[in-house]
Amino acid sequence: MDFEVKPTGSGVGAEIIGLDLSRPISEATQRALHGVWLEAGILVFRGLATTPERHVALSRCFGDLDVHPVESVRLEGHPEIIELTTRGRNTPIVHYIDEAPIVGRIPWHSDMIYTTQPCRGALLRMIERPARGGETGWIDTAAAYDALSPAWKKRIEGLEARFDFVTNICDMRFARTKNLRFGTMGSQDFGSFPPVAHTLVWTHPESGRKSLVLSPIHLIEMVGMPRKEGDALLEELVEHTCSGRFTYVHDWQPNDVVLWDNWRTMHMAFGTPEGLHRVVQRTSITGDREVGRILA
Repeated sequence: MDFEVKPTGSGVGAEIIGLDLSRPISEATQRALHGVWLEAGILVFRGLATTPERHVALSRCFGDLDVHPVESVRLEGHPEIIELTTRGRNTPIVHYIDEAPIVGRIPWHSDMIYTTQPCRGALLRMIERPARGGETGWIDTAAAYDALSPAWKKRIEGLEARFDFVTNICDMRFARTKNLRFGTMGSQDFGSFPPVAHTLVWTHPESGRKSLVLSPIHLIEMVGMPRKEGDALLEELVEHTCSGRFTYVHDWQPNDVVLWDNWRTMHMAFGTPEGLHRVVQRTSITGDREVGRILA
């Protein structure tokens, strides 16, 4: 292989060392990278994506790339890349934690879980790191599933939960941040989505590994179960999964890239203190898997 694989040190994910993005990536190297990604779920590339072209070239190793439907967030000249910035034209979302304003905090979630075609994965690149805050975390939900007892695995097999498109994190029903209060939802138009049902356990179509499906921002209730009983089950599963045992938190440096498999992970943007600036760019890998069902 044209690279080395190193553990991240958290027990989750892997770091790729020695990959040369100054030249085209061979098909053999692409296959090897894809295999490591399936095994690890989360890959860290430190300081490698020094240009948008290198970001896109690396991203294409893992699948076809989406073009975001909102043209205003696309990076000029690179329609596969969107830019997420505290300097954007939209007024940012602000919440308060212990009375301190925080911008862009997005608690644990899986992308597009509130649809029947979740995103396959994504690669996030740091452009401008704030002086404080701005970290991103990932949870390996396959490792969380593996750590369940046989009795728990049997108990939840085939059960469904309801997921809604929740925009205000103060409306979360599970794993809500303590001492969190509402600030402003900003000026962005999010649209609307019908509620969906997903099974609590997915089997990955490529690796065959099972993982938990939770996404606490969007998690509403169990389907076909009394609310009290269902909430107790979900609270225990969420506490187990978000305990920190299965988590990797990245302390960004410029041009770092982190890739995640959205079919077996959750991630979280910890947020940036108001007044500081953070700029990241992202590519998204097209999801071609239809899962779950729309609820009436």
